[in-house]
Amino acid sequence: MVWVYWVISLTIVTYFSALVVRKYPELGFAALTAMYVLYLAASQIFASRIVIFDLKIYKFFAPSAIFIYPFISQAIDMINEVYGRKKTQIAIGIAFVSQVLLITFILMMNSLAPAPFFKFESAWHSLFSLSIRITVASWISFLICQNIDAYVFDKLKQRFTALVWLRSVGSDVIDLTLDSVIFVTLAFWGTMPIGPLIIGQMVSKNIIGFLDTPWFLWYKRLITPVEK
Repeated sequence: MVWVYWVISLTIVTYFSALVVRKYPELGFAALTAMYVLYLAASQIFASRIVIFDLKIYKFFAPSAIFIYPFISQAIDMINEVYGRKKTQIAIGIAFVSQVLLITFILMMNSLAPAPFFKFESAWHSLFSLSIRITVASWISFLICQNIDAYVFDKLKQRFTALVWLRSVGSDVIDLTLDSVIFVTLAFWGTMPIGPLIIGQMVSKNIIGFLDTPWFLWYKRLITPVEK
């Protein structure tokens, strides 16, 4: 069932993002950036739930955010395709600030005393208690990998203009692979075996990142008349 939800959500976002870009190109950047920020915030929240990723021939455990995080790379590609690298880096900066604010808001809420009749305080803290090390690791990997994604996408677009799939897949593979290595290493080095964690995230993220390529090609066809 998760794949049905995945297809529906990606289809809705791709179509309506392209629709806004075509009809209101001056607002398209803001709309795409909003989707980008939403994906990033959702991935931060969903990362706390560990799920089984079943490839039929092999099963491994990974954060449920793996189904969302590759969308972040696609959102960056959607911005880069129309508005260029400089605006893409602005979107990255906006998204980063939004995540700092999200964490600040969570810390602010956690500092409040719960009502005596609120029965879910322990569950709340289990979900939203933050590890400084994991949070910092997430921020570092995000800034490094997203900027590399923007750079690689831009260079591939300049060098291989007609190969739309190449700039999407090429930049995403580098982004998602590096993100797995950097984040897991910084967050869990010395506390648990990082090899299996890196491999699990790397494989799962890249599979999903590859599967969403047809939606990017569809987006490209939809926005071509307004592409700059």
